[in-house]
Amino acid sequence: MDQPGFDAHTHIPGTTIFDGAQAMKGYNLNKMCFSFNRAENRDAFKEDAEAYMEKFELTEAQKKAIRSSNILAMIAEGGNIYYLAKLAGIFKLSVQDVGGLQTGMTTEKFKEFLASQA
Repeated sequence: MDQPGFDAHTHIPGTTIFDGAQAMKGYNLNKMCFSFNRAENRDAFKEDAEAYMEKFELTEAQKKAIRSSNILAMIAEGGNIYYLAKLAGIFKLSVQDVGGLQTGMTTEKFKEFLASQA
C-alpha cells in the first residue's frame, strides 16, 4: 500500500495479515468457500460437511475451525474474509456478525460503531 506510515510487515495485535504465505496456507479453504457460489455445493456441504472438507483436502486445523464455526480461526488458517463470507452465510452469520468477531465486539456494538462512523 502507498499509505504514509503503513508497513505491511508490522504486526497488528489481534489481526492476521493476509499475505502471500497466508494465501498459500489457505488456498484449499478459500477454494472450497468459492465453491459455495453454487447452491448445490452449499447443499452438499450442509449434507456432509466432513466429506466436503475432505474433497478439498483441508488441514485438520481448518476442519476444526469450520466444525466450531470459528471465523477468526479460519482467518488464522489462511481464510480470506471475502471467501469466508460464503461459509459464514451457511452458518447464518452476517457481515456485521463477522465484523463484531474480528473486533471483539458484540454484533450490536459493532453495528453501533459502524453507524457512528457515518
